[in-house]
Amino acid sequence: MKKSERLKTIVELNVAQEKKALEAFGQVQKKQVQLQMQLDHLINYRQEYQQKFDAFCKTGARVGQLLEYKSFLDKLDLAINGQEQALQLLETELSQLRRNWIGLNNRTKSLSKICNAAQSDEVKQLDRLEQTEQDDRVASGRRGGTKNAS
Repeated sequence: MKKSERLKTIVELNVAQEKKALEAFGQVQKKQVQLQMQLDHLINYRQEYQQKFDAFCKTGARVGQLLEYKSFLDKLDLAINGQEQALQLLETELSQLRRNWIGLNNRTKSLSKICNAAQSDEVKQLDRLEQTEQDDRVASGRRGGTKNAS
C-alpha cells in the first residue's frame, strides 16, 4: 500500500471524528439557545410578577397574600439562578467542544496537506521511473542497433 493511500485512510478517519465533533458542538449550541430562551422567559415572567406584586401592595393587601407573592418571587429567583448556572456550565462545555472541533479541523487540514504532498511525490517518482525506463529502452536500442550494423 502506498504512503498516500495509508495517509488517505487516516485523513478519512480524522474527517469522521471532526464531523462527530461538529455535530456534538451543534447539539450543545442548540441546547444553549433553548436554555437562554428559557432564562429570558423566566426573567420576563419575574418582572411581570414583580409589577403585579408592587401594584398589589399599593392596594392594601393582606399579610398572607403578600407573603405568598414574596415566596413565589423567591422561587422564581431560585429558578433564574439555577438556569443561569446551567447556562454557564453549558457555555463551558460548548467552549471545550469548539476547541476540540477546531483542533480536529486543523489536524485534518494538516494531514490532507501531507497526503497531497505524498501523492505528488509518488507521481514525481513514477514519472522519474518511467523516464528512466524510457531512457534505458532508447539506450538499449542504440546499443542493439550498433551491434547489428557491425
